Amino acid sequence: MAADGGGGVDWESLAEATSGAIGSLVSTTVLYPLDTCKTKFQAELQTHQGAQKYRNLSDVFWEAIRKKQFLSLYQGLNTKNIQSFVSSFFYFYGYSYFKRLYLEKSGAKSIGTTANLLVAAAAGACTVIVTQPLDTAASRMQTSVFGKSKGLRETLAEGTWMEAFDGLGISIILTCNPSIQYTAFDQFKQRILHRQRRKNAGSAEDNSGVALSAFSAFLLGAVSKSIATVLTYPLIRCKVMIQAADPDEDDDDEPGRPSKSRIPKTMLGALHAIWSKEGIPGFFKGLNAQILKTVLSSALLLMIKEKISKFTWVSLLALRRYLFVSQKRIKSATV
Repeated sequence: MAADGGGGVDWESLAEATSGAIGSLVSTTVLYPLDTCKTKFQAELQTHQGAQKYRNLSDVFWEAIRKKQFLSLYQGLNTKNIQSFVSSFFYFYGYSYFKRLYLEKSGAKSIGTTANLLVAAAAGACTVIVTQPLDTAASRMQTSVFGKSKGLRETLAEGTWMEAFDGLGISIILTCNPSIQYTAFDQFKQRILHRQRRKNAGSAEDNSGVALSAFSAFLLGAVSKSIATVLTYPLIRCKVMIQAADPDEDDDDEPGRPSKSRIPKTMLGALHAIWSKEGIPGFFKGLNAQILKTVLSSALLLMIKEKISKFTWVSLLALRRYLFVSQKRIKSATV
């Protein structure tokens, strides 16, 4: 896939960004109920007496069923889809662009692990700054009482503009998560493709068409995301707690339920609250749910991206030709 900067547009990066964004949109929608249950479970902080509303992930799901609020498991879906699409588009565009820029400037034929991490982190940091308000709003909607979630505009209007960037510092630190994930995925992918090309070297098969199978892409996506999630999970939980809906808005229909503790809005405050009330296990509360959701989501995203990237590239090439032909017609008509 050769890059063509015709018209000042980086078409290769645009193809990568588009296919990645579409994959993210599909995976987010399919797994959203699981994401809502996971987020509400992570956001709850145990009281000093050990009381808690949700003992495990299934308690969140059954609460929605018991209250006849199953559709509330989708509260905030539109905002999450917008955030997911924009985030993935910016990330894949930035990652592809910075990666190719590095190769051009360095003259190297391939990018090493260290450079790959730096490129991925740079792309992630740029993405986080743009999409943080959407991420915060989606988390508030998901952690609101079932059936009482507000729309995007109302959610963001509840606090100051600075509060829309709650958790930004942690989000920037967590850019190492996709950095680890995609670096691991790329390295595993290159090794597999290299082995396939070596097998085909003695035959008449064309190595230019060698690509990952859907199953291989899914498996590599799951493994790479698992590694990244385990290493960064304490910060992931802190971010969810910081962005969660105000506990004062909790459901007052059940007086027997333990009330939520107010969560500090700083990383150090959240870490101290977890340590003092839940101990070391608290730093990994909901880890299994996080791995299940993120691994499935990332694996689906990468699988879909691998399968539609060629189609996306061909479609954008067709669009480029159409635009350039139209421009030539306009110029000839004005002469």
